[in-house]
Amino acid sequence: MEKVKRLINCSIPVSACNFHCNYCYISHYEGRRKNRMPKFKYDADYIGKALSANRLGGICLFNLCGDGETLLPREVPKIIEALLKEGHFLEVVTNGTLTERFDEIAKFDIELLKRLEFKFSFHYMELLHTDTINDFFNNIKKMKKVGCSFTVELTPHDELIPFIQDIKTVCKEKLGAFCQVTVARNDASDMDYLTKLSLTEYKKTWGTFNSPMFEFKLSTFGIKRKEYCYAGDWVLYVNLETGKTSQCYCSRFEQNIFENLNKPITFLPIGKNCTMPHCYNSHALLTLGAIPELDTITYSDVRNRQCDDGTEWLNPEVKEFFSGKFCENNAIYTTMEKIKKELQIGIINPKSILHGVRQKTSFIKRNFKKI
Repeated sequence: MEKVKRLINCSIPVSACNFHCNYCYISHYEGRRKNRMPKFKYDADYIGKALSANRLGGICLFNLCGDGETLLPREVPKIIEALLKEGHFLEVVTNGTLTERFDEIAKFDIELLKRLEFKFSFHYMELLHTDTINDFFNNIKKMKKVGCSFTVELTPHDELIPFIQDIKTVCKEKLGAFCQVTVARNDASDMDYLTKLSLTEYKKTWGTFNSPMFEFKLSTFGIKRKEYCYAGDWVLYVNLETGKTSQCYCSRFEQNIFENLNKPITFLPIGKNCTMPHCYNSHALLTLGAIPELDTITYSDVRNRQCDDGTEWLNPEVKEFFSGKFCENNAIYTTMEKIKKELQIGIINPKSILHGVRQKTSFIKRNFKKI
């Protein structure tokens, strides 16, 4: 099997959602919860060609995620199918309740479905409040039956603590294993932990799920990455509505990779210029090897679970692909190549150097007040 070439994080700018979780990070940004549906400039076939394996240099892992519910826009299933037809592996983030969308996707060719994995976000309180918890588990069962892989991920928040045992019980009953647990962040306060608990209490409370994802994210949370990062080359962040593309969640330059399919995509790394307080999606970027010098668990480790009956959440194809590292299908830069890449970014966007300095100065000033 070909190893993962790149991670393509795809933003679907839908802010509409059938859930209203009080811990949703979108609520931390003023004006982003606007109940908006995207207006795609290009159809699914065109998007597939724009993101072809040939254009991206190989088979990639795609993550599709909306600000609201990813599957609400009617165009999304066709986009998923178009990307799968290019040979890529896909992960789709969803709250798991839009049965009609899963019914549509379940009709895809079995060879495509083998490369599709759903990240079912387990919003326990909202599932109870909207009386959709049976729909949630039925849709997981449905997609597993047609050959898809899945993971179930819980966002820990203080209001859920009284229900931890109930959550564990229903996961064991319906999934054969505990759900994975992420680390909730507060984007309104420099991405700190979203909890009133002490860090020790937080670890003790949610560590009972024995989640590799939780343990790994805790180990990287709050650590400013100063190593050389290949995001921007081995990772891209693409707006599927417009084609606007950046290096990562922070970026020193932007490009539109949909406007001209004959124009090569520019792959230039962040390097040592990341302006984020920490790599808040370290469970994907770092486990796949965006910073190759770090010795980490694999992406399959944070997504998979072995069930009581011996089966696993990830099928063999997805498990193998998710277990790969970027450096297995990409060359590590020499010192001269790193210098050349830095000069290229400076030529494309001379202001990027000053922008990076301003970002770092702003971050230092904000955090100096806390010392």
